[in-house]
Amino acid sequence: MIERSFNLNDPDFARNPYLLLESFRDETPFFYDPQWKQVYVSRYEDIAFLLKDRRMGRTLRHLLSRDELGWPPPNPRLKAFTEFNSNQMLDNEAPRHTRMKALSLKAFTPQRVEGMRAGIQKIVNGLLDELETRAASGQPIDLHDHFAEPLPVIVIAELLGIPEADRGNLRPWSGAIVKCYELGYSDDQADAAERAVVEFSAYIRDMLHERRKHPTDDLISAMAQAEVDGEAFSEDELIGNCILLLNAGHEATVNGTTAGMLALHHFPGQKALLVEAAQHETNTAPIFKTAIEEMLRYDSPLPMFERFVMDDFEYKGHQFKRGMELGLIYASGNRDPRRFEGANKLDVSRKDNPHLTFGLGTHYCLGAPLARLEMQVAFHALLRRFPNIQVKFTHDNQPEYGGFILRGLKHLPVVLG
Repeated sequence: MIERSFNLNDPDFARNPYLLLESFRDETPFFYDPQWKQVYVSRYEDIAFLLKDRRMGRTLRHLLSRDELGWPPPNPRLKAFTEFNSNQMLDNEAPRHTRMKALSLKAFTPQRVEGMRAGIQKIVNGLLDELETRAASGQPIDLHDHFAEPLPVIVIAELLGIPEADRGNLRPWSGAIVKCYELGYSDDQADAAERAVVEFSAYIRDMLHERRKHPTDDLISAMAQAEVDGEAFSEDELIGNCILLLNAGHEATVNGTTAGMLALHHFPGQKALLVEAAQHETNTAPIFKTAIEEMLRYDSPLPMFERFVMDDFEYKGHQFKRGMELGLIYASGNRDPRRFEGANKLDVSRKDNPHLTFGLGTHYCLGAPLARLEMQVAFHALLRRFPNIQVKFTHDNQPEYGGFILRGLKHLPVVLG
């Protein structure tokens, strides 16, 4: 296989990865990077095939030991972090993954998600009131800090039943934990992630004990009571999956909202279509549904996920051996002109749009319906209330991203118009 190296942690790459990703698709759709010891896959067809192939998985722990794989020992700084990952569904395979996902779906139903629409609308309206107050007093508005970031934290906190007084810790905990999903994290980041897992786990454990004594109408209570074929969550599994829900749900919505707003800034004609629709239609209108899907395709908030080869196989002349690690570059597949006409353009009315952002196959994102709902409500209300909102970067303050694997804007300054 062709060898090729690139720097995933280069700020310039995170800021605009798409030119380099185009060269990957055209020149080396499969390549091995010796620095990260991963095979990278960049075309839509190949990513979709591998996501659905049962010979690929999120872990190899159930098949081989670290010694058999030739892996170094686990990072001693990340003992609790490693244990947490082993107890949540994303990093497990059948039969354990199957059981945990079935239990989660028993509690996290489509009816529960849709039933949150009115509550999400109320949260969005409150945040927009705060934006208006800031604007009236002449304070700068950062759509990331003052709208996109608090929205999913409040929503998920209410879903889980976390009291308002305790919510201030959720975003710092989540932010610290997800840093260790980037490649090449620092010791300081590892220490912060470990502390966050310990503190967050202790908080959820205490809350779980209380909910078992006094159940309420929240997701933690529902998950604690969920049972499928006589099977239930262990306490550690329930804690791990609650933390996963916050981390994954938060990152997708925050990054998707800010990236979507920046995309509308670059395509003012598409923004005008949504502004017009917002004045006359509800947030369930077809154009808002297609618009959110298109934003998630055009600039994916979760640009890459890793998979491991669980069984040897050959695909398109390439030999994939058990233990190999693959980086599936969703952001590249979502811009592949072989699958999407006008792939580098935002088209909020695009209907044929099977993007990769929430994955495919066994590990399709459980929280995708909630992220979609949050973004539909948020963009409809935002553009209805502030039709003249504009992104306002200055020469000295340009878009800056925190990384590539969880690619999100650090700030998004706007004026409400």
